[in-house]
Amino acid sequence: MREIIEQAWDNRELLKETATQDAIREVIEQLDKGKLRVAEPNGDKWQVNEWVKKAVVMYFPIQKMETIEVGPMEFHDKMKLKTNYAELGVRVVPHAVARYGAYLAKGVIMMPSYVNIGAYVDSGTMIDTWATVGSCAQVGKNVHLSGGVGLGGVLEPLQATPVIIEDGAFVGSRCIVVEGAHIGKEAVLGANVVITKSTKIIDVSGTEPFEYRGYVPPRKVVIPGSYTKEFNAGKYNVPCALIIGERKPSTDLKTSLNNALREYDLAV
Repeated sequence: MREIIEQAWDNRELLKETATQDAIREVIEQLDKGKLRVAEPNGDKWQVNEWVKKAVVMYFPIQKMETIEVGPMEFHDKMKLKTNYAELGVRVVPHAVARYGAYLAKGVIMMPSYVNIGAYVDSGTMIDTWATVGSCAQVGKNVHLSGGVGLGGVLEPLQATPVIIEDGAFVGSRCIVVEGAHIGKEAVLGANVVITKSTKIIDVSGTEPFEYRGYVPPRKVVIPGSYTKEFNAGKYNVPCALIIGERKPSTDLKTSLNNALREYDLAV
């Protein structure tokens, strides 16, 4: 399949051929079943499977627009919706929607939310109300995406790493994690934290600040912050994220965001 996908990427005329279309559709089917992933852990690092992303991009032009009726509701799109939730062991609350080609493991709970094609959501994860899991985002086991969380999607550039949320992380209400940012295992993001590839993530828990970009290490507790930056027109406060400590060893992996932040005397 990979060879067929790579050839079609270089020569889009091949998209007209049945063999190419079949290969693309098989990739999407395997993404839907979790047999293929756009990105996957490889030791301490993550490997991006660019050829799989290419198949997702080329899936759009080979699909035809269709009307989808769900009771009194109607949609008009090129993509099917994910189905067979009972068989998958996934709880889906109205009006939650996942696209075909997104993988949802057993035990996932979707409150009214959205999961896009190419995403991978592992077991025991809660996707809370109005949270969005963008295309190709990778979400681990027992993660809590609180209300209104936005995980960015990525298809192009192909070498770009998708958003990665590792096992046990807690992402607070209205957080935004985009541009391939990486949240480590069991980290806690307080409400309204914004993490991009260029966001300064400053560890202020020690005697001297230490700066990260696009990555929150495991078990860190993060809140919104700001720092002063000088522009031609003057000095202004620019948003950043502040690491204020770590989850205590005694903190249960399923703890609420409130309890995790109370250890540092912070209101949520």
